[in-house]
Amino acid sequence: MSEIEREAMEYDVVIVGAGPAGLSAAIRLKQLDSELNIVLLEKGSEVGAHILSGAVLDPCGLDRLIPDWKERGAPITVPVKKDNFFMLGEAGKARIPNFIMPPLMSNHGNYIVSMGNVCRWMAEQAEAMGVEIFPGMACSELVFGENGEVKGVVAGEFGKDADGNQGANYEPGMELHGKYVFLSEGVRGSLSKQVIEKYDLAANSDVAKFGIGMKEIWEIDPEKHQEGTVTHTMGWPLGGNAGGGSFIYHLDNNQVYVGFVVHLNYKNPHMFPYMEFQRFKHHPMVAELLKGGKRVAYGARAISEGGFQSIPQMAFPGGALLGCSAGLVNVPRIKGNHNAMLSGIHAAESAVAAMSAGRAGDTLSDYDEAVKSGPIGDDLKKVRNVKPLWSKKGLLASLAVGGFDMWCNTILGTSLLGTLKHGKSDAEATEKASRHKPIDYPKPDGTLSFDRLTNVAFSFTNHEESQPAHLKLKDADIPVNVNLAEFAGPSARYCPAGVYEFVGEGEETKFQINFQNCVHCKTCDIKDPSQNITWTVPQGGDGPNYPNM
Repeated sequence: MSEIEREAMEYDVVIVGAGPAGLSAAIRLKQLDSELNIVLLEKGSEVGAHILSGAVLDPCGLDRLIPDWKERGAPITVPVKKDNFFMLGEAGKARIPNFIMPPLMSNHGNYIVSMGNVCRWMAEQAEAMGVEIFPGMACSELVFGENGEVKGVVAGEFGKDADGNQGANYEPGMELHGKYVFLSEGVRGSLSKQVIEKYDLAANSDVAKFGIGMKEIWEIDPEKHQEGTVTHTMGWPLGGNAGGGSFIYHLDNNQVYVGFVVHLNYKNPHMFPYMEFQRFKHHPMVAELLKGGKRVAYGARAISEGGFQSIPQMAFPGGALLGCSAGLVNVPRIKGNHNAMLSGIHAAESAVAAMSAGRAGDTLSDYDEAVKSGPIGDDLKKVRNVKPLWSKKGLLASLAVGGFDMWCNTILGTSLLGTLKHGKSDAEATEKASRHKPIDYPKPDGTLSFDRLTNVAFSFTNHEESQPAHLKLKDADIPVNVNLAEFAGPSARYCPAGVYEFVGEGEETKFQINFQNCVHCKTCDIKDPSQNITWTVPQGGDGPNYPNM
């Protein structure tokens, strides 16, 4: 516990993160017991400000949570009308017939949505039920009880200067205590990472795997707009350099989501995921769609890709991991929001049962079981071998063998391959620069493709510059002496916001962290080959301000 004296407030359940998982948990808690005192803390300036997702939403989670969501006016109004799958070459494309895809890959019955707007609507539902929601409240520390359990968090600390000292307007924040604490921070959350390590929650699971997802919103020519059309591509421009692919979703108001995902287990440290995304938009199919349009927003975030075998134990003394804090994304479907919602529901039901029995601060083991043996586990087990196949054998093997494996799981209820292992972590997968050739990327043209700093302006990111950098180095010498010398300084490329750069030459070279640019994707915490960068929360309200991502 911190030595700073803080006031404390007591709640039944404290929830960190107002994404689909945390909001679902809050709503379900109130549905089960309207008298519970629930607080939900969100580091963004408002609910939805830090939410970025594709997103094609499978409504199964929301159907279970709020069955009458349509009647309540949820911003879920664009059903998927058409599914396209393409394998791209540099100048052409080949369509993958829908009929060969396993049924689970169909988007029939799903919706193209802004998850930011869905979360804003869910927050309204939660507040109407009496949930206290505080945006702009970053949770910077865990609070532990006498028996080593998590009993709360520190939230709302403001006013430290650049050196980490208490400034003139310093506010210590508060301790918020709960009988249970739910961590729904999204991918690679700073508190979740601490909890996983402290309680060794990943001891019996496979290594965690991740991707970096980048997204732009475009307003396009109405004549080219096809509301409800979903397109996914693989192949060019990544080729054999990395796994990944794209998505193009036509929502309403002549807007299109254009996104690109690069798996972070790539070997070549010269790989530049952001520039791969920009190059992708120059493919004839994409360029023709976007011609005459304009980009109106940009953002990026890491994506959990480990799947079923990488899920850690989700319950710990005093709380639970929800949603992407544990990694519940179905990689082939590029969907995780439905599982995030279901995890929130399961956690709430487990906590209410425990509190009704007079328990507090213990491990909700039945929650962990409900996730892994219930609908979330069923969803993820069917596709558990696609990612390791892709990582080890490449795209074509993933399509052929992975597709066959998904069919076996669908028809037979089991896999002939068993459960494949992922192997190395994404950081460990990075090889030394001497083993690879640099990759030549075309310069952005300012019409279809853009430099990073120009695009970051369209994420509406802002950080108070007088605060300490929220990106921490374990060893200040490693970036230049190791990462630049041996890996060609990959942080200058893997960051989709231009946070990291090497300035100067020779012995004068220095590593510079432009934390003001950070869009909170957390790729650096994942991909740094020396695991030397730790992402922590800046003061509350800082970061991107996504409009309708």
